[in-house]
Amino acid sequence: MDDLYIGLMSGTSLDGADGVLVDFSEPKLRVLASATLAFSSGFRTELLALNSPSSNELHRAALVANQLAEVYAVVVASLVEQTTLTAKDIQAIGAHGQTVRHQPAQGYTAQLNNPALLAERTGIDVVADFRSRDVAAGGQGAPLVPAFHQSVFGQHDETTLVLNIGGISNLSILPANGSAVGFDCGPGNALIDAWCLQHTGQHFDEGGQWAASGKLIPALLDSLLDEPYLAMLPPKSTGRDLFSLTWLAAKLAPFTTQRPVDVQNTLTEFTARACIAGASSYLNNCKELIVCGGGAFNLHLLQRLQAGLRFLKVVTSSARGLPPLQVEAAAFAWLARQTVKRLPGNLPSVTGAAGLRVLGAIYPA
Repeated sequence: MDDLYIGLMSGTSLDGADGVLVDFSEPKLRVLASATLAFSSGFRTELLALNSPSSNELHRAALVANQLAEVYAVVVASLVEQTTLTAKDIQAIGAHGQTVRHQPAQGYTAQLNNPALLAERTGIDVVADFRSRDVAAGGQGAPLVPAFHQSVFGQHDETTLVLNIGGISNLSILPANGSAVGFDCGPGNALIDAWCLQHTGQHFDEGGQWAASGKLIPALLDSLLDEPYLAMLPPKSTGRDLFSLTWLAAKLAPFTTQRPVDVQNTLTEFTARACIAGASSYLNNCKELIVCGGGAFNLHLLQRLQAGLRFLKVVTSSARGLPPLQVEAAAFAWLARQTVKRLPGNLPSVTGAAGLRVLGAIYPA
């Protein structure tokens, strides 16, 4: 095996780092090992704080980047230890880093990471900073996964939709002709999780049970859906810069007397409606919506998606051979391979970039 790559992903849900060791030597990729390391509460709190302007943030961001690299290194060690391989057998690590600012209209996107430290700790080449080159070429820098989704989930005779629900939700549209488009729909778990933590002390609404026990607040839902981003045409991308706790507080200001459980129900419905709206223009010759990311475990959210897309079959990516928490990490293993082989990693039809670009920077071990 000489086509082995590790992918690492820590997304906008801020729950932890996921890693996979992938063998690309066969036409169909094989995940040889997977590992997850949860973030501590303090680390999660600091990451969330750095999504907004704050005091001494350059110093704090550097320390967080170092800490994240150490977390990544633990995940990499776990992946290698699950096999008979050594670090020398791995071609490269794709390490996305932690997005704390995403402002493509201003010409930048920022992911906290220290790939040099990760290369030092692991003895493996590291590929990082995947988004910046696409932004430099006039693109959104996101989403970067539709081409990977096409290679794994695309069908030769019909259009397939792949919905990743992390902190932010993003949709890949995979026509039978092999092309692909995609965009960020809007919030995924970010608002749901934040509200759940504030009112229950739990970091997420397990299975969506709390939301399911509440009732919809129609006026609040209308206010949430009035967000201009949702009506924008792709290419488009978003993040916690927009869908922040400050944004949510402003939306909730007229609804302070509502029960928290009903707000949770409404926030979950908001996520579902944003995803449904994103998919609604791409249903021709489409029979299936494949859901991945942490939101794939929110059964109430899946039910709301199915109710709004009743002509599609809503399934999780496990049903198509790749568990939901492995998909994005595997995508960054694939993107690292593209970089090492000097192949494009972006799709201009998705990001709006001026053309195909080799993404990322390589940090040799």
